[in-house]
Amino acid sequence: MTYVDSAILSLTEWLCRKFQLLTGRTNVWLAVQLTNLSIIVYFVWAGMYFWRSDVAVRIALGLFCSGLLYALTQTIFKVPIEAYENEAYRRVAKGFRNPRRVRDARLRISFLTLAIVLFYPILFVYLNLRVPMALLTYSLIVLTTVVLYVLACDPLPPCAGKVTEWLRGSAASRLAAPESSGGRADFSVLSGSIALKRTDLRCLRRRIIVGRTLSSNLQCQSSSF
Repeated sequence: MTYVDSAILSLTEWLCRKFQLLTGRTNVWLAVQLTNLSIIVYFVWAGMYFWRSDVAVRIALGLFCSGLLYALTQTIFKVPIEAYENEAYRRVAKGFRNPRRVRDARLRISFLTLAIVLFYPILFVYLNLRVPMALLTYSLIVLTTVVLYVLACDPLPPCAGKVTEWLRGSAASRLAAPESSGGRADFSVLSGSIALKRTDLRCLRRRIIVGRTLSSNLQCQSSSF
C-alpha cells in the first residue's frame, strides 16, 4: 500500500497544480473547501441520526455537535485561508517538502484501505436496503481521504489562473466596447454634420450661379431694348 499511496499522492499533486494553473487557487484552498463540505455532510448525517434516536441520544448528540462546532470556530474557521497559503508558499520558497507526506502516511493509508474495503458493502446496503445513512457515512470517509491527500501536496508559486485572466480580459473588452461604440457614434455624427455643411455649400454655390445667370440674362434683355 505504500507504493499505491505514493502514486495516488503524486497524481493528486499533479491535479492540484493543474487546478492552480487554471484558477490560481492552491491545494490549501481546495482542502479547506473540501473540509467545509465534509463538515456539512457530517451535520446532515448527525441530523438524520438525531431524528431516529431516543431523547438521551439526542441530547448527547446535540451537545457533541455543539462542542464540535465551537471547536471548529476556534481552530479551522478562525484562521483565514491566506495564512495557510502564505505558510505553504514560504515553505516551498525555502525548498522544503510538505511534512504531511511522511507524517500522515499511515493515516492516509488507513482511510484509503477503509474506502476500498467498504465500497462494495456500502453499495450493497444502499441498493438493497435503501439506507441513506450508509451512503453518508461512506461519503465522509471518502471526503476525509481526499482531504488528507490534498493537504499533503505542495503548491506552485503564486500565479494568476488562466480562467481568471480570461474572465478579466472579457470583462475589460466588454467595458471597452461601449466606449468605442460611443466614439464611433460621435465620429458618425461629426461626419454627418460635415456632409450637411458640404451640401449647404453646394446649394449656396448653385444659388450664386443661378443668380449670376439671371442677372446676365436681365442685362442682355435691357441692352437689346
